[in-house]
Amino acid sequence: MSKQKKFICGDDAVAEGVRLARPHVISAYPITPQTITVERLAEYVEEGSLKAEYLHVESEHSALSCAIGVSSVGARAFTATSSQGLLYMAEALPYASGARLPIVMMNANRSIATPWNIYGDQMDAMFLLNSGWIQYYVEDAQEAMDMMIQAYRLAETKEVMTPVMVNIDGFVLTHTYELVEIPEQSLVDEFLPPISMPENSMSLESPKSLCISAGNDTNMEFNMKQHFDMLNSEYFIEAIDKEFGDKFGRYYNGMLEGINMDDAEIALITTGTVTGTTRVVLKKLRKEGKKVGLIKLRVLRPFPVEKLAEVLKGVKAVGVIDKNISFGYEGTVFTNVNSALSTMENMPKTMNFIGGIGGRDITKEDIEIAYEKLFEFLQGEKIERVQYMNVRCDY
Repeated sequence: MSKQKKFICGDDAVAEGVRLARPHVISAYPITPQTITVERLAEYVEEGSLKAEYLHVESEHSALSCAIGVSSVGARAFTATSSQGLLYMAEALPYASGARLPIVMMNANRSIATPWNIYGDQMDAMFLLNSGWIQYYVEDAQEAMDMMIQAYRLAETKEVMTPVMVNIDGFVLTHTYELVEIPEQSLVDEFLPPISMPENSMSLESPKSLCISAGNDTNMEFNMKQHFDMLNSEYFIEAIDKEFGDKFGRYYNGMLEGINMDDAEIALITTGTVTGTTRVVLKKLRKEGKKVGLIKLRVLRPFPVEKLAEVLKGVKAVGVIDKNISFGYEGTVFTNVNSALSTMENMPKTMNFIGGIGGRDITKEDIEIAYEKLFEFLQGEKIERVQYMNVRCDY
């Protein structure tokens, strides 16, 4: 049986994945660099290759509000956004997660204002790590497409029932063309069956209230239930990825992927497309005999605390590349990594590399310098724990 492959950009790959997932309703509001995705989905609906209602709403806030309404009656909903659009949705994000609605959204990671910038960093999604959504970060177009399918399977799992945000780097991935393998619809249908009416769905046959008020006698319990179910979703993230790989031949190692970690003395931790560049540098340094490794963080919520500690056993120093800044402190991923490693018996030294803000390139040379800094840090050199990659002025 021949496999279909298409040379498409990341936005198109997301649209292909959504089409294969058969959502009932797409609520769309265009914003660069996400626009191609919702345009392509509009074409699919128009030509009949996707049987769905396509609603062009008046704002990003309305796009998510519409998805909440759709999901609350047991239908499969999709929306997409980016940057200021995601922040405009911020009020509605906890409504979706608190109501345990299995919405899937693509966010094209992009810089936030001011100053205005249309290029990619991860400031937007990092602002909303606490919104109650599961968050994936993908490396390439193939993974972007595959994660749309996995995201619906995960979100709709009875024990999870949590919305999922799939983050893809603006322009570096959304507008870059790659060869993507498109699975057969019949196989996707076997992996992702039609959504069954969730227990929290509204219907005329079984009336119920959603988004209720809860005072201090019960509110904490609602939130803790949501929290522990997200923690327990780690099992399903791993299991669904394994099942996906068994069926389609592509495995993503669940929460994170360790590369050349068996004997690594130092390692870098990355999210998104910078992982691909780091793989190239890693290969070069390995040929030179340097014991370096790489960890690709795929999921930031829930955070893979135990798995990260396990893969870093024996590593002496680790650096985190952040495409964001928590102003006045450090990178957000770095903060999470340090917290996760704090209980390790022999916690490695940690260093933060902040780069890629506003779409600035993180080059192979920048990454090689980061590895060099880690070796110097390991040898006792006095180096600032937070490093700023390729900054053109001295503050």
